[in-house]
Amino acid sequence: MKKTTGTLTDILKKTSPDKVGQYIEENAEEMFFDPRPFSAYMRSLIREKGVRLQDVFLLADISEGYGYKLISGEKHTKQRDVILKLCLSAGFSLLEIQRALKLYGMTPLYARFPRDAVLISAVSSGIREIAQVNRLLEQNGQHLLKGSEEM
Repeated sequence: MKKTTGTLTDILKKTSPDKVGQYIEENAEEMFFDPRPFSAYMRSLIREKGVRLQDVFLLADISEGYGYKLISGEKHTKQRDVILKLCLSAGFSLLEIQRALKLYGMTPLYARFPRDAVLISAVSSGIREIAQVNRLLEQNGQHLLKGSEEM
Protein backbone atom coordinates (compact mmCIF):
# COMPACT_ATOMS: atom_id res chain seq x y z
CA MET A 1 0.00 0.00 0.00
CA LYS A 2 1.50 3.23 -1.14
CA LYS A 3 -1.38 5.68 -1.19
CA THR A 4 -3.09 6.88 1.95
CA THR A 5 -6.81 6.49 2.38
CA GLY A 6 -7.03 10.29 2.25
CA THR A 7 -5.32 10.33 -1.14
CA LEU A 8 -7.65 7.64 -2.46
CA THR A 9 -10.65 9.55 -1.14
CA ASP A 10 -9.46 12.72 -2.87
CA ILE A 11 -9.13 10.81 -6.14
CA LEU A 12 -12.62 9.35 -5.70
CA LYS A 13 -14.14 12.78 -5.05
CA LYS A 14 -12.96 13.77 -8.53
CA THR A 15 -14.03 10.50 -10.15
CA SER A 16 -17.39 10.34 -11.87
CA PRO A 17 -19.56 7.32 -11.07
CA ASP A 18 -19.08 5.91 -14.57
CA LYS A 19 -15.28 5.88 -14.02
CA VAL A 20 -15.29 4.05 -10.64
CA GLY A 21 -14.44 0.75 -12.35
CA GLN A 22 -11.38 2.38 -13.86
CA TYR A 23 -10.44 3.79 -10.43
CA ILE A 24 -10.66 0.31 -8.89
CA GLU A 25 -8.57 -1.18 -11.68
CA GLU A 26 -5.90 1.53 -11.47
CA ASN A 27 -5.70 1.26 -7.69
CA ALA A 28 -6.04 -2.52 -7.38
CA GLU A 29 -2.90 -2.85 -5.23
CA GLU A 30 -4.43 -0.37 -2.77
CA MET A 31 -7.76 -2.16 -2.45
CA PHE A 32 -9.03 -4.78 0.00
CA PHE A 33 -10.63 -7.52 -2.06
CA ASP A 34 -10.95 -9.97 0.81
CA PRO A 35 -14.55 -10.14 2.07
CA ARG A 36 -13.11 -9.85 5.59
CA PRO A 37 -10.68 -6.93 5.37
CA PHE A 38 -10.05 -6.82 9.14
CA SER A 39 -8.97 -10.45 9.15
CA ALA A 40 -6.70 -10.02 6.14
CA TYR A 41 -5.20 -6.83 7.55
CA MET A 42 -4.51 -8.29 11.00
CA ARG A 43 -2.99 -11.51 9.70
CA SER A 44 -0.84 -9.69 7.18
CA LEU A 45 0.44 -7.11 9.63
CA ILE A 46 1.09 -9.60 12.42
CA ARG A 47 3.00 -11.81 9.95
CA GLU A 48 4.96 -8.77 8.73
CA LYS A 49 5.94 -7.94 12.30
CA GLY A 50 7.15 -11.50 12.87
CA VAL A 51 4.87 -12.04 15.84
CA ARG A 52 3.00 -15.27 16.53
CA LEU A 53 -0.76 -14.99 16.99
CA GLN A 54 -0.54 -17.14 20.12
CA ASP A 55 1.85 -14.61 21.66
CA VAL A 56 -0.46 -11.72 20.74
CA PHE A 57 -3.39 -13.44 22.46
CA LEU A 58 -1.30 -14.24 25.52
CA LEU A 59 -0.05 -10.65 25.86
CA ALA A 60 -3.56 -9.30 25.27
CA ASP A 61 -5.02 -11.65 27.92
CA ILE A 62 -7.44 -13.08 25.37
CA SER A 63 -7.97 -16.83 25.06
CA GLU A 64 -6.52 -18.36 21.91
CA GLY A 65 -9.83 -19.80 20.80
CA TYR A 66 -11.64 -16.49 21.17
CA GLY A 67 -8.75 -14.56 19.61
CA TYR A 68 -8.68 -16.76 16.52
CA LYS A 69 -12.45 -16.43 16.16
CA LEU A 70 -12.21 -12.63 16.41
CA ILE A 71 -9.46 -12.39 13.83
CA SER A 72 -11.19 -14.79 11.43
CA GLY A 73 -14.50 -12.96 11.76
CA GLU A 74 -16.27 -15.99 13.20
CA LYS A 75 -16.98 -14.00 16.39
CA HIS A 76 -17.58 -10.28 16.77
CA THR A 77 -17.07 -8.03 19.76
CA LYS A 78 -18.61 -4.68 20.53
CA GLN A 79 -15.76 -3.94 22.94
CA ARG A 80 -13.25 -1.60 21.34
CA ASP A 81 -10.78 -2.43 24.12
CA VAL A 82 -10.51 -6.02 22.87
CA ILE A 83 -9.34 -4.83 19.44
CA LEU A 84 -7.05 -2.24 21.07
CA LYS A 85 -5.46 -4.93 23.24
CA LEU A 86 -4.84 -7.14 20.20
CA CYS A 87 -3.24 -4.25 18.31
CA LEU A 88 -1.11 -3.13 21.26
CA SER A 89 0.06 -6.69 21.93
CA ALA A 90 1.04 -7.11 18.28
CA GLY A 91 3.13 -3.92 18.43
CA PHE A 92 1.03 -1.90 15.99
CA SER A 93 1.83 1.76 15.36
CA LEU A 94 -0.82 4.43 15.90
CA LEU A 95 -1.66 4.50 12.19
CA GLU A 96 -1.98 0.71 12.12
CA ILE A 97 -4.24 0.73 15.18
CA GLN A 98 -6.45 3.41 13.64
CA ARG A 99 -6.79 1.38 10.45
CA ALA A 100 -7.55 -1.85 12.36
CA LEU A 101 -10.29 -0.11 14.36
CA LYS A 102 -11.84 1.33 11.20
CA LEU A 103 -11.71 -2.02 9.39
CA TYR A 104 -13.41 -3.66 12.37
CA GLY A 105 -16.15 -1.04 12.20
CA MET A 106 -15.12 0.82 15.34
CA THR A 107 -14.27 4.45 15.89
CA PRO A 108 -10.57 5.27 15.74
CA LEU A 109 -8.80 6.85 18.69
CA TYR A 110 -9.78 10.51 18.99
CA ALA A 111 -7.46 13.09 20.57
CA ARG A 112 -10.36 15.08 22.08
CA PHE A 113 -11.43 12.18 24.31
CA PRO A 114 -9.24 12.06 27.46
CA ARG A 115 -8.97 8.26 27.54
CA ASP A 116 -8.10 8.12 23.85
CA ALA A 117 -5.56 10.91 24.38
CA VAL A 118 -3.77 8.74 26.96
CA LEU A 119 -3.82 5.78 24.56
CA ILE A 120 -2.51 7.87 21.66
CA SER A 121 0.28 9.21 23.85
CA ALA A 122 1.21 5.72 25.06
CA VAL A 123 1.33 4.24 21.55
CA SER A 124 3.22 7.23 20.19
CA SER A 125 5.78 6.76 22.96
CA GLY A 126 6.26 3.11 22.09
CA ILE A 127 4.34 1.72 25.07
CA ARG A 128 2.60 -1.50 24.01
CA GLU A 129 2.47 -3.57 27.20
CA ILE A 130 -1.11 -3.70 28.47
CA ALA A 131 -0.07 -3.34 32.13
CA GLN A 132 1.92 -0.19 31.35
CA VAL A 133 -0.92 1.26 29.31
CA ASN A 134 -3.34 0.51 32.15
CA ARG A 135 -1.02 2.23 34.65
CA LEU A 136 -1.02 5.34 32.45
CA LEU A 137 -4.80 5.23 32.16
CA GLU A 138 -5.14 4.86 35.93
CA GLN A 139 -2.67 7.70 36.63
CA ASN A 140 -4.80 9.93 34.42
CA GLY A 141 -8.12 8.97 35.98
CA GLN A 142 -9.31 6.92 33.01
CA HIS A 143 -10.88 3.46 32.79
CA LEU A 144 -8.45 0.59 32.32
CA LEU A 145 -8.41 -1.54 29.17
CA LYS A 146 -10.79 -4.39 29.66
CA GLY A 147 -12.51 -6.96 27.51
CA SER A 148 -10.73 -10.28 27.78
CA GLU A 149 -14.02 -12.09 28.31
CA GLU A 150 -15.95 -13.48 25.37
CA MET A 151 -19.00 -11.52 24.34
